[in-house]
Amino acid sequence: MATFIGGVAASHTPTIGFAFDRDKRADPAWTAVFEAFDPVREYLDKEKPDVAILIHNDHVTSFFLDHYSAFTLGVGEEWRVADEGAGARDLPAIQGDPELAAHIGRSVMAEDFDLSFYQGRPLDHGVFSPLSMMVPHDADGWPLKLIPLQVGVLQFPTPTARRCYQLGAALRRAVESYPEDVRVAIIATGGLSHQVHGERSGFNNPEWDERFLDLFVNDPEAIAELTQAELAELGGAEGSEIVMWLVMRGALSAGIDVLHQAYTLPSMTGIATAVYQNHNAPFEQAIKRHQARAELQTAGAEGLDGTYAYTIERSVKAFRLNQFLHALIQPEKRAAFLADEETEFATAGLTEEERDLVRRRDWQGLIHYGVIFFMLEKLGAVIGVSNLHIYAAMRGETLEQFQATRNAQVLYSVAGKDSGALDWDTKGEAPTTS
Repeated sequence: MATFIGGVAASHTPTIGFAFDRDKRADPAWTAVFEAFDPVREYLDKEKPDVAILIHNDHVTSFFLDHYSAFTLGVGEEWRVADEGAGARDLPAIQGDPELAAHIGRSVMAEDFDLSFYQGRPLDHGVFSPLSMMVPHDADGWPLKLIPLQVGVLQFPTPTARRCYQLGAALRRAVESYPEDVRVAIIATGGLSHQVHGERSGFNNPEWDERFLDLFVNDPEAIAELTQAELAELGGAEGSEIVMWLVMRGALSAGIDVLHQAYTLPSMTGIATAVYQNHNAPFEQAIKRHQARAELQTAGAEGLDGTYAYTIERSVKAFRLNQFLHALIQPEKRAAFLADEETEFATAGLTEEERDLVRRRDWQGLIHYGVIFFMLEKLGAVIGVSNLHIYAAMRGETLEQFQATRNAQVLYSVAGKDSGALDWDTKGEAPTTS
């Protein structure tokens, strides 16, 4: 089983990354920040986790207001550094762990948390400012894998402190029920007190920061009871992102050991770092019970003939190809594809297997590979193939054979106003080589 080694917390201000990149350790204004992170780095180097689940919020860099989720789990294979306005920091990408992420997704969703999932997006200072301080790295990469969990704390209503605390407990059960032998740390970022907007910009409350750190250890229920407005009053509007610390706290036992805790206020944000360790281990019976609950919803689905549940694993495998086909909703991409498929394949970095599946319009093969059906109908609309032709091809039938099983003999697709004449051959075989 996976081993949950403990919890780490750190603020995630851009000043941390600025100081690290410019080697400000000897500057008296920054020395305390570096010293606060030293014990965290030493702890992680000693414990050597294989994976870090890092609780963060995006600063409207990779997640915009057109779709803003409460809890969004990163399931991708790799995480790059985001460009926040003046070029990305000179840090290597860090590898993800899609297998553990998929397990966490199933486990947490089984406990009635409605997660979103993401991949292929870069991560901003909410992740990389503390990570660069606490984990040694070089041009070849990082010594651990990363699963980011983004919490939407910038646009109200945000997840409540109570819900974040509950999510942490679900995360711990997810980790401890993972059947592989990996060591996992949960890292929380954010805060402490600060506000960066409006006439209250520059607000800090060191007294609240000190009380928060004490309650966090000794009475987290008191923090979980606070409302969003109360958190903003005590710690500033942006300082209310400390609810992300509660996710990590919920993953810990009621009693914890404080291995390290430091606080400094250099400029705009109260910067804290901490390392916490559990008092007790889980019961084996509880782990087995939770494993059964996590698998309940999809148990038996793999046995349905000709059915391919669209899992996170399939999504990650075929992400590049799905992304390529999804881009056909853009008129310029459609035109480029119709003019020169091979150049577009190369530009998208598709593998030879992926290119061959699209070249041959192998609808059945594309599904088997991991393409979601709704990308197939987009491709069909672009090249003038109806949905019914695709359905027939996936069953290995001619169009006439498939139509004989339908109540109405009709053809249709999602093609819109730019499609022109749809010259479907209703008498020929479905356009497939599968």
